[in-house]
Amino acid sequence: MTIRSLIVPAMAASLLLAACKKEPPPPPPAPTGPTPEEIAAQRRADSIRRERERQDSIRRAEEEARRREAERQRRIREARETLTEMVFFDFDESAIKPSEERKLRAKVDILRANPSIRLRLDGHADERGSTEYNLALGARRAEAVKEFFVGFGLDASRFTTQSFGEERPLVNRSDEEAWAQNRRVEFHITAGEIGVGENDRDRP
Repeated sequence: MTIRSLIVPAMAASLLLAACKKEPPPPPPAPTGPTPEEIAAQRRADSIRRERERQDSIRRAEEEARRREAERQRRIREARETLTEMVFFDFDESAIKPSEERKLRAKVDILRANPSIRLRLDGHADERGSTEYNLALGARRAEAVKEFFVGFGLDASRFTTQSFGEERPLVNRSDEEAWAQNRRVEFHITAGEIGVGENDRDRP
């Protein structure tokens, strides 16, 4: 028997044995999700984003609060200007002119919305006539305004009247233009505060 005849069967046996062995399992797939470092970075980014959103929300709320307060103060100023706007009278008259009724109606609306407010009504006259006559004329003018308010359902106790006659001219001249400005009733808030809330948006 030759060496070759021995080698060939041995090689065949080795090949057969190798074919019968079980192949090893394939290696597990490489991970495809984020790494711990990536997860930590994402968490930091989310935290920063949430904090920025929180700060933006606070800023918007503060801006809205400032806007609302500025609007409230503006409406209070307008209401105060309306309440204290003077009304004027014809010569030697205490009747309220139609042109002045509009001013008084606007005051009525504000007074109804603010029942704590009290007004002092100061009547004035121009320099023509005696001191006594002009004091009485100023008083009649102040009373005419008070009666106007009471006629619209406002409590008379909210108003006091006084007359200065010709003693406190608004314009210190002796001509028709000055006299027209001096025949007036002035309005002074003596108690209460003007309030403007959410339900007062459509009020003067």
